[in-house]
Amino acid sequence: MKPQTQTETELAPLLLDPQGPVVVALGGGHGQAAALEAIQCYAGEISALVAVGDDGGSSGRLSGLGIPPPGDVRRCLLALTPEPSLWSELFSHRFTGGDVAEHSLGNLILAGLADLFGDFESAVETAERMLGTLGSVIPVADQPIILSATIDGLEVTGQKRISQTAGEFSEMHIEPRDVAATRRALAAVAAADQIVIGPGSLYTSILSALKVNMLAPAIMGAAAQRVFVLNLVTQDAETLGMNGGDHVEALAKHVGVAGPGIVVAHDGPLDVPKGHEAVVIDAEDAARHGWRVVFADVAEETADWPKHDPLKLGRVLEKLAVTED
Repeated sequence: MKPQTQTETELAPLLLDPQGPVVVALGGGHGQAAALEAIQCYAGEISALVAVGDDGGSSGRLSGLGIPPPGDVRRCLLALTPEPSLWSELFSHRFTGGDVAEHSLGNLILAGLADLFGDFESAVETAERMLGTLGSVIPVADQPIILSATIDGLEVTGQKRISQTAGEFSEMHIEPRDVAATRRALAAVAAADQIVIGPGSLYTSILSALKVNMLAPAIMGAAAQRVFVLNLVTQDAETLGMNGGDHVEALAKHVGVAGPGIVVAHDGPLDVPKGHEAVVIDAEDAARHGWRVVFADVAEETADWPKHDPLKLGRVLEKLAVTED
């Protein structure tokens, strides 16, 4: 039987606005974690749909266990944890030596829970109760996928290699080709008032998640408001030289996700690292795919590397959630 505590099951939901919208955040990596922190500012219910193609670092080393990569799931769990606790410290801990060097303890705990309960979904649900999360974390598929892309005419396989390969992406696919989105992921999309896509790695997080069968069509068919949060700056190799219009074009080309919807683009001071460019978008480029653009200052001013400010982004997303698209 899965453990429960009265505090976690009865008090945690009270920290969200009971009158707030039902919000789904889709993506992976640090960008999705930032979006989840923003969404907590106004949502009544939150679901994080997480990509399952990560093959680097600790997650990659655990791939032989046959479970979805736990790294992005762990980040989302921590982003939805309202207060620091011993459990959150344990899930955040990373080893520095021995056979477990560079492993995240949180990843190992998730792998252990999956082995104990027999499936990864039960492992994640148990971790939610352990951490007292303010929402649900849902891997988009119940098994790991391998992401492949054709970049400048060459086939590149694996999330890590793709993220390090510069060039034009002409095709993307996943293996196994028939992997479908989980019922929980599709149910979350169907019930949502607002679906927030990004920020995050365009190809290896956002499009990787949307490539899972049935998910992109479900998003296009949902009644929810669609919001695409643009990255602040280009990424090494993966999106160098791409502007916001190119990001919107990639969504339409590779997974068929387009408007009507809203693109949130940063408008304000931004310290752009050397070798990178700010991701800017022209309203006419967005409109060609059915999107309208909302420009706002959503960057954290004191960050060492450009990242979204959860409070600023949360205010923008909240305002959008209560307006007609």
